[in-house]
Amino acid sequence: MRIGIVAGEPSGDRLAAGLIEAIRRRAPQARFYGMAGPRMAAAGCAQRFSLDQLSVVGFVEVLRQYPRLRRLREEVVRAFVDDPPDVFIGVDVPDFVLDVETRLRAAGIRTAHLVSPTVWAWRAGRVATVARAVDLLLCIFPFEPAYYEGLDLRCEFVGHPLADEFPLDIDRAAERARLGVAGDARVLALLPGSRDQELRLCTRVFLETAARVQQHDPSIRLLCAPLDARAQAFIEAERARWTPQLELALHAGASRELLCAADAALITSGTTTVEALLAKCPSVVAYRMNWASYLIARALVRTPYIAMANIIAGRALFPEFVQHQVQAAAMASALIGWLDDAERVRALRARCSTLHAEMRRGAADRAAEAVLALAARAAPTR
Repeated sequence: MRIGIVAGEPSGDRLAAGLIEAIRRRAPQARFYGMAGPRMAAAGCAQRFSLDQLSVVGFVEVLRQYPRLRRLREEVVRAFVDDPPDVFIGVDVPDFVLDVETRLRAAGIRTAHLVSPTVWAWRAGRVATVARAVDLLLCIFPFEPAYYEGLDLRCEFVGHPLADEFPLDIDRAAERARLGVAGDARVLALLPGSRDQELRLCTRVFLETAARVQQHDPSIRLLCAPLDARAQAFIEAERARWTPQLELALHAGASRELLCAADAALITSGTTTVEALLAKCPSVVAYRMNWASYLIARALVRTPYIAMANIIAGRALFPEFVQHQVQAAAMASALIGWLDDAERVRALRARCSTLHAEMRRGAADRAAEAVLALAARAAPTR
Protein backbone atom coordinates (compact mmCIF):
# COMPACT_ATOMS: atom_id res chain seq x y z
CA MET A 1 0.00 0.00 0.00
CA ARG A 2 1.30 3.43 -0.98
CA ILE A 3 0.10 6.55 0.84
CA GLY A 4 0.76 10.11 -0.30
CA ILE A 5 0.76 12.77 2.40
CA VAL A 6 1.26 16.53 2.60
CA ALA A 7 1.73 18.61 5.76
CA GLY A 8 2.77 22.22 6.04
CA GLU A 9 4.21 23.36 9.39
CA PRO A 10 5.65 21.92 12.63
CA SER A 11 2.22 21.15 14.13
CA GLY A 12 1.21 19.34 10.93
CA ASP A 13 4.50 17.46 10.95
CA ARG A 14 3.70 16.18 14.43
CA LEU A 15 0.11 15.21 13.55
CA ALA A 16 1.14 13.48 10.34
CA ALA A 17 3.96 11.57 12.04
CA GLY A 18 1.53 10.19 14.61
CA LEU A 19 -0.86 9.10 11.87
CA ILE A 20 1.95 7.44 9.88
CA GLU A 21 3.04 5.48 12.93
CA ALA A 22 -0.53 4.37 13.68
CA ILE A 23 -1.09 3.20 10.09
CA ARG A 24 2.20 1.31 10.03
CA ARG A 25 1.25 -0.56 13.21
CA ARG A 26 -1.77 -1.89 11.34
CA ALA A 27 -0.25 -2.12 7.86
CA PRO A 28 3.54 -2.61 8.19
CA GLN A 29 3.83 -2.84 4.41
CA ALA A 30 2.51 0.70 3.91
CA ARG A 31 4.88 3.13 2.21
CA PHE A 32 4.59 6.91 2.61
CA TYR A 33 5.86 9.76 0.45
CA GLY A 34 5.12 13.45 -0.01
CA MET A 35 5.70 16.82 1.67
CA ALA A 36 7.27 16.00 5.01
CA GLY A 37 9.04 17.48 7.98
CA PRO A 38 11.63 15.87 10.26
CA ARG A 39 9.11 13.99 12.41
CA MET A 40 7.37 12.54 9.37
CA ALA A 41 10.71 11.54 7.87
CA ALA A 42 11.68 9.84 11.14
CA ALA A 43 8.35 7.96 11.05
CA GLY A 44 9.21 6.61 7.60
CA CYS A 45 7.87 9.13 5.09
CA ALA A 46 10.01 9.73 2.00
CA GLN A 47 10.50 13.50 1.75
CA ARG A 48 9.88 14.54 -1.85
CA PHE A 49 9.04 18.08 -0.74
CA SER A 50 9.87 19.91 2.51
CA LEU A 51 7.10 21.36 4.65
CA ASP A 52 9.32 24.42 5.16
CA GLN A 53 8.20 25.41 1.66
CA LEU A 54 4.77 26.23 3.13
CA SER A 55 5.97 28.26 6.15
CA VAL A 56 4.01 31.42 5.32
CA VAL A 57 1.56 33.21 7.64
CA GLY A 58 -0.76 36.16 7.02
CA PHE A 59 -2.86 37.31 4.07
CA VAL A 60 -0.38 39.82 2.67
CA GLU A 61 2.55 37.43 3.04
CA VAL A 62 0.65 34.71 1.17
CA LEU A 63 -0.17 37.16 -1.63
CA ARG A 64 3.49 38.07 -1.92
CA GLN A 65 4.43 34.42 -2.09
CA TYR A 66 1.51 33.37 -4.29
CA PRO A 67 3.45 32.83 -7.56
CA ARG A 68 5.90 30.56 -5.77
CA LEU A 69 3.13 28.71 -3.91
CA ARG A 70 1.17 28.22 -7.13
CA ARG A 71 4.22 26.70 -8.81
CA LEU A 72 4.79 24.49 -5.80
CA ARG A 73 1.18 23.30 -5.84
CA GLU A 74 1.49 22.40 -9.54
CA GLU A 75 4.64 20.42 -8.78
CA VAL A 76 2.93 18.56 -5.94
CA VAL A 77 -0.14 17.69 -8.05
CA ARG A 78 2.05 16.54 -10.94
CA ALA A 79 4.17 14.39 -8.62
CA PHE A 80 1.15 12.51 -7.25
CA VAL A 81 -0.64 12.18 -10.59
CA ASP A 82 2.53 10.78 -12.18
CA ASP A 83 3.13 8.46 -9.23
CA PRO A 84 -0.35 7.89 -7.75
CA PRO A 85 -0.83 6.60 -4.20
CA ASP A 86 -3.60 4.26 -3.08
CA VAL A 87 -4.82 7.09 -0.87
CA PHE A 88 -3.73 10.70 -0.41
CA ILE A 89 -3.88 12.49 2.96
CA GLY A 90 -3.73 16.26 3.41
CA VAL A 91 -2.87 17.44 6.91
CA ASP A 92 -4.20 20.91 7.73
CA VAL A 93 -2.92 23.81 5.45
CA PRO A 94 -6.32 23.90 3.68
CA ASP A 95 -5.60 26.91 1.46
CA PHE A 96 -2.85 24.91 -0.20
CA VAL A 97 -3.93 21.31 0.03
CA LEU A 98 -7.68 21.42 -0.71
CA ASP A 99 -6.96 22.32 -4.33
CA VAL A 100 -4.42 19.50 -4.49
CA GLU A 101 -7.00 17.07 -3.07
CA THR A 102 -9.71 18.24 -5.49
CA ARG A 103 -7.50 17.62 -8.48
CA LEU A 104 -6.20 14.28 -7.25
CA ARG A 105 -9.72 13.10 -6.45
CA ALA A 106 -10.83 14.08 -9.95
CA ALA A 107 -7.94 11.93 -11.23
CA GLY A 108 -9.38 8.90 -9.41
CA ILE A 109 -7.26 9.00 -6.26
CA ARG A 110 -8.98 8.50 -2.90
CA THR A 111 -8.45 11.53 -0.65
CA ALA A 112 -8.61 12.17 3.09
CA HIS A 113 -8.02 15.33 5.09
CA LEU A 114 -6.91 15.54 8.72
CA VAL A 115 -8.01 18.69 10.60
CA SER A 116 -11.11 20.49 9.40
CA PRO A 117 -10.63 24.00 8.02
CA THR A 118 -11.89 26.60 10.48
CA VAL A 119 -15.28 26.92 8.80
CA TRP A 120 -16.74 27.81 12.20
CA ALA A 121 -14.51 30.91 12.34
CA TRP A 122 -14.54 32.25 8.78
CA ARG A 123 -15.29 31.33 5.16
CA ALA A 124 -18.13 28.98 6.04
CA GLY A 125 -18.67 28.30 2.33
CA ARG A 126 -15.57 26.11 2.39
CA VAL A 127 -17.70 23.19 3.61
CA ALA A 128 -18.77 22.66 -0.02
CA THR A 129 -15.14 22.92 -1.15
CA VAL A 130 -14.15 20.26 1.36
CA ALA A 131 -16.96 17.96 0.18
CA ARG A 132 -15.69 18.26 -3.39
CA ALA A 133 -12.07 17.74 -2.37
CA VAL A 134 -12.13 14.70 -0.09
CA ASP A 135 -13.77 11.35 0.48
CA LEU A 136 -13.01 11.44 4.21
CA LEU A 137 -12.68 14.33 6.68
CA LEU A 138 -11.09 13.63 10.06
CA CYS A 139 -12.08 16.27 12.65
CA ILE A 140 -10.15 16.89 15.85
CA PHE A 141 -12.79 18.95 17.68
CA PRO A 142 -16.20 17.53 18.68
CA PHE A 143 -18.25 20.49 17.40
CA GLU A 144 -16.93 20.29 13.82
CA PRO A 145 -18.89 17.42 12.17
CA ALA A 146 -22.15 19.35 12.58
CA TYR A 147 -20.92 21.91 10.04
CA TYR A 148 -20.81 19.22 7.33
CA GLU A 149 -24.22 17.64 7.89
CA GLY A 150 -26.19 17.06 4.70
CA LEU A 151 -23.13 16.90 2.45
CA ASP A 152 -21.93 13.86 0.52
CA LEU A 153 -18.91 13.47 2.75
CA ARG A 154 -17.80 10.97 5.36
CA CYS A 155 -16.88 13.08 8.39
CA GLU A 156 -15.54 11.64 11.66
CA PHE A 157 -14.53 13.14 14.99
CA VAL A 158 -11.37 11.26 15.99
CA GLY A 159 -10.30 13.38 18.95
CA HIS A 160 -7.26 15.62 19.21
CA PRO A 161 -3.92 13.81 18.74
CA LEU A 162 -2.20 16.09 21.23
CA ALA A 163 -4.73 15.17 23.91
CA ASP A 164 -3.45 11.58 23.71
CA GLU A 165 0.17 12.65 24.04
CA PHE A 166 -0.25 14.70 27.21
CA PRO A 167 -0.95 12.84 30.48
CA LEU A 168 -4.19 13.77 32.19
CA ASP A 169 -2.24 14.39 35.40
CA ILE A 170 0.92 16.44 34.91
CA ASP A 171 3.92 15.52 37.09
CA ARG A 172 5.41 19.00 37.29
CA ALA A 173 8.15 17.97 39.71
CA ALA A 174 9.39 15.31 37.29
CA GLU A 175 9.29 17.75 34.36
CA ARG A 176 11.29 20.28 36.35
CA ALA A 177 13.85 17.68 37.33
CA ARG A 178 14.38 16.80 33.67
CA LEU A 179 14.96 20.47 32.92
CA GLY A 180 17.33 20.93 35.83
CA VAL A 181 14.97 23.24 37.72
CA ALA A 182 14.34 23.03 41.45
CA GLY A 183 10.94 21.68 42.39
CA ASP A 184 10.12 24.66 44.59
CA ALA A 185 11.20 27.32 42.06
CA ARG A 186 8.70 29.59 40.35
CA VAL A 187 8.95 29.17 36.57
CA LEU A 188 7.84 31.35 33.67
CA ALA A 189 8.01 29.83 30.19
CA LEU A 190 8.39 31.90 27.01
CA LEU A 191 7.26 30.48 23.66
CA PRO A 192 7.59 33.26 21.07
CA GLY A 193 6.55 31.14 18.07
CA SER A 194 7.98 28.87 15.40
CA ARG A 195 7.68 30.97 12.25
CA ASP A 196 10.22 33.62 11.29
CA GLN A 197 7.57 36.35 11.28
CA GLU A 198 6.38 35.44 14.78
CA LEU A 199 9.93 35.57 16.09
CA ARG A 200 10.60 38.94 14.47
CA LEU A 201 7.43 40.53 15.77
CA CYS A 202 7.19 38.95 19.22
CA THR A 203 10.61 38.06 20.64
CA ARG A 204 11.62 41.53 21.84
CA VAL A 205 8.35 42.24 23.62
CA PHE A 206 8.35 38.74 25.14
CA LEU A 207 11.81 39.39 26.59
CA GLU A 208 10.79 42.83 27.88
CA THR A 209 7.68 41.29 29.46
CA ALA A 210 9.79 38.64 31.16
CA ALA A 211 12.13 41.33 32.49
CA ARG A 212 9.18 43.10 34.13
CA VAL A 213 7.97 39.86 35.71
CA GLN A 214 11.47 39.20 37.00
CA GLN A 215 11.55 42.69 38.53
CA HIS A 216 8.35 41.77 40.38
CA ASP A 217 9.85 38.47 41.54
CA PRO A 218 13.66 38.29 41.19
CA SER A 219 13.61 34.59 42.16
CA ILE A 220 11.58 33.50 39.16
CA ARG A 221 13.24 31.16 36.66
CA LEU A 222 12.84 32.09 33.00
CA LEU A 223 12.82 29.29 30.43
CA CYS A 224 12.40 29.63 26.68
CA ALA A 225 11.71 26.97 24.04
CA PRO A 226 12.92 27.99 20.57
CA LEU A 227 11.88 25.59 17.83
CA ASP A 228 15.40 24.88 16.58
CA ALA A 229 18.99 26.12 16.51
CA ARG A 230 18.18 28.93 14.07
CA ALA A 231 15.39 30.27 16.31
CA GLN A 232 17.65 29.88 19.34
CA ALA A 233 20.36 32.02 17.75
CA PHE A 234 17.79 34.72 16.93
CA ILE A 235 16.42 34.77 20.48
CA GLU A 236 19.90 34.89 21.99
CA ALA A 237 20.79 37.83 19.75
CA GLU A 238 17.59 39.67 20.72
CA ARG A 239 18.23 39.06 24.41
CA ALA A 240 21.78 40.41 24.11
CA ARG A 241 20.49 43.48 22.27
CA TRP A 242 17.40 44.42 24.27
CA THR A 243 17.54 42.72 27.70
CA PRO A 244 21.16 41.77 28.38
CA GLN A 245 20.48 41.61 32.11
CA LEU A 246 17.88 38.85 31.65
CA GLU A 247 18.82 35.38 32.88
CA LEU A 248 17.16 33.07 30.38
CA ALA A 249 17.66 29.33 29.93
CA LEU A 250 16.95 28.06 26.41
CA HIS A 251 15.71 24.53 25.72
CA ALA A 252 15.36 24.08 21.95
CA GLY A 253 12.43 21.96 20.83
CA ALA A 254 11.06 21.50 24.36
CA SER A 255 7.88 23.58 24.28
CA ARG A 256 5.59 21.01 25.85
CA GLU A 257 8.16 20.12 28.53
CA LEU A 258 8.35 23.78 29.51
CA LEU A 259 4.57 24.11 29.58
CA CYS A 260 4.31 21.07 31.84
CA ALA A 261 6.97 22.47 34.18
CA ALA A 262 5.96 26.13 34.31
CA ASP A 263 3.81 28.06 36.76
CA ALA A 264 2.80 30.38 33.91
CA ALA A 265 3.65 30.92 30.25
CA LEU A 266 3.70 33.67 27.64
CA ILE A 267 2.88 32.12 24.27
CA THR A 268 1.93 33.01 20.70
CA SER A 269 -1.43 32.00 19.27
CA GLY A 270 -1.60 28.69 17.43
CA THR A 271 -1.26 25.03 18.35
CA THR A 272 0.81 26.09 21.37
CA THR A 273 -2.36 27.34 23.06
CA VAL A 274 -3.84 23.83 22.80
CA GLU A 275 -0.64 22.43 24.29
CA ALA A 276 -0.93 24.94 27.14
CA LEU A 277 -4.51 23.80 27.77
CA LEU A 278 -3.43 20.15 27.84
CA ALA A 279 -0.48 20.98 30.11
CA LYS A 280 -2.93 22.86 32.36
CA CYS A 281 -0.48 25.75 32.31
CA PRO A 282 -1.82 29.25 33.14
CA SER A 283 -0.95 31.26 30.06
CA VAL A 284 -1.09 34.64 28.40
CA VAL A 285 -1.53 34.62 24.61
CA ALA A 286 -0.02 37.27 22.36
CA TYR A 287 -0.05 37.65 18.61
CA ARG A 288 1.18 40.16 16.07
CA MET A 289 1.07 40.04 12.29
CA ASN A 290 1.49 42.35 9.33
CA TRP A 291 -1.02 45.20 9.80
CA ALA A 292 -2.73 44.66 6.45
CA SER A 293 -3.15 40.96 7.26
CA TYR A 294 -4.55 41.87 10.67
CA LEU A 295 -7.15 44.25 9.23
CA ILE A 296 -8.28 41.62 6.72
CA ALA A 297 -8.51 38.98 9.45
CA ARG A 298 -10.43 41.33 11.74
CA ALA A 299 -13.00 41.91 9.00
CA LEU A 300 -13.43 38.22 8.16
CA VAL A 301 -13.01 36.17 11.34
CA ARG A 302 -16.21 35.58 13.30
CA THR A 303 -14.91 34.11 16.57
CA PRO A 304 -14.44 36.33 19.64
CA TYR A 305 -11.05 34.72 20.39
CA ILE A 306 -7.79 34.09 18.55
CA ALA A 307 -6.49 31.33 20.83
CA MET A 308 -7.68 27.84 19.92
CA ALA A 309 -7.74 26.97 23.62
CA ASN A 310 -10.28 29.73 24.24
CA ILE A 311 -12.36 28.68 21.22
CA ILE A 312 -12.46 25.10 22.53
CA ALA A 313 -13.49 26.29 25.99
CA GLY A 314 -16.03 28.78 24.67
CA ARG A 315 -14.61 31.44 26.99
CA ALA A 316 -11.38 33.24 27.77
CA LEU A 317 -9.35 30.60 29.59
CA PHE A 318 -6.22 32.58 28.76
CA PRO A 319 -5.98 36.39 28.46
CA GLU A 320 -5.34 37.48 24.87
CA PHE A 321 -3.28 40.41 23.58
CA VAL A 322 -3.48 41.08 19.86
CA GLN A 323 -1.59 43.51 17.62
CA HIS A 324 -1.38 46.95 19.32
CA GLN A 325 -2.32 45.32 22.66
CA VAL A 326 0.96 43.39 22.67
CA GLN A 327 2.67 45.59 25.27
CA ALA A 328 5.15 44.44 27.87
CA ALA A 329 3.52 46.22 30.84
CA ALA A 330 0.05 44.80 30.21
CA MET A 331 1.25 41.27 29.54
CA ALA A 332 3.52 41.29 32.57
CA SER A 333 0.55 42.32 34.72
CA ALA A 334 -1.51 39.43 33.32
CA LEU A 335 1.27 36.95 34.02
CA ILE A 336 1.75 38.24 37.55
CA GLY A 337 -2.00 37.79 37.99
CA TRP A 338 -1.57 34.06 37.31
CA LEU A 339 1.55 33.73 39.45
CA ASP A 340 -0.02 35.41 42.48
CA ASP A 341 -3.49 33.81 42.49
CA ALA A 342 -3.37 30.13 43.48
CA GLU A 343 -7.17 29.73 43.63
CA ARG A 344 -7.58 31.04 40.09
CA VAL A 345 -4.92 28.60 38.91
CA ARG A 346 -6.68 25.66 40.59
CA ALA A 347 -9.97 26.57 38.86
CA LEU A 348 -8.20 26.86 35.50
CA ARG A 349 -6.53 23.47 35.85
CA ALA A 350 -9.82 21.81 36.77
CA ARG A 351 -11.48 23.22 33.63
CA CYS A 352 -8.52 22.22 31.45
CA SER A 353 -8.66 18.67 32.83
CA THR A 354 -12.32 18.36 31.84
CA LEU A 355 -11.63 19.61 28.31
CA HIS A 356 -8.61 17.33 28.01
CA ALA A 357 -10.69 14.26 28.87
CA GLU A 358 -13.30 15.20 26.24
CA MET A 359 -10.66 15.41 23.49
CA ARG A 360 -8.71 12.27 24.47
CA ARG A 361 -10.06 9.62 22.10
CA GLY A 362 -7.05 7.79 20.66
CA ALA A 363 -7.03 10.11 17.65
CA ALA A 364 -4.15 8.64 15.65
CA ASP A 365 -5.55 5.11 15.94
CA ARG A 366 -9.08 6.20 15.00
CA ALA A 367 -7.76 8.19 12.05
CA ALA A 368 -5.56 5.30 10.91
CA GLU A 369 -8.50 2.88 10.92
CA ALA A 370 -10.63 5.32 8.92
CA VAL A 371 -7.85 5.89 6.34
CA LEU A 372 -7.24 2.15 5.92
CA ALA A 373 -10.98 1.57 5.47
CA LEU A 374 -10.98 4.25 2.77
CA ALA A 375 -7.96 2.65 1.07
CA ALA A 376 -9.75 -0.70 1.03
CA ARG A 377 -12.74 0.68 -0.86
CA ALA A 378 -13.02 0.28 -4.60
CA ALA A 379 -11.31 3.08 -6.50
CA PRO A 380 -13.74 5.92 -7.30
CA THR A 381 -14.96 6.35 -10.83
CA ARG A 382 -14.76 9.92 -12.09
